[in-house]
Amino acid sequence: MPKRKPKTIWIDADACPKPVKEIIYKTSVRLNISVVLVANDYQNIPTSDLIRLTVVSNGFDAADKHIIDNVEPHDIVITADIPLAAEVLKKKAVALDPRGQIYHENTIASILSVRDFLKEMRDAGTLTGGPAAFGPKDIKQFADSLNRLTS
Repeated sequence: MPKRKPKTIWIDADACPKPVKEIIYKTSVRLNISVVLVANDYQNIPTSDLIRLTVVSNGFDAADKHIIDNVEPHDIVITADIPLAAEVLKKKAVALDPRGQIYHENTIASILSVRDFLKEMRDAGTLTGGPAAFGPKDIKQFADSLNRLTS
């Protein structure tokens, strides 16, 4: 069965790195796919009929809720928010981390468990620090994953 081209690429935009957004914009133009950035504040976006910004209230998880309420099957959602990724998968859409990890239905529960465990460790002061700095390797991995999902 052939893969369906996504109708829309959604970006959980407040925390999405600029190089990732730029890759998505180029992909949008090349493949004629709509892009919707969802954010709590205004962001600069290229002038294009394919790319739009939706600014939501600053309420808790307002951007996540907007994406979940509007995403359709086969759309792609770019997010580092694992609970949002889990909800996206339930809607039969695709969730992709800005570092290039494609989330899957059969692994998202374990990823959520690890996330929750690490949060408990950080809250208790047992674990300090966070993920490694975002760099060129992450950008390449993201571009490769997005190409796989859209080709």
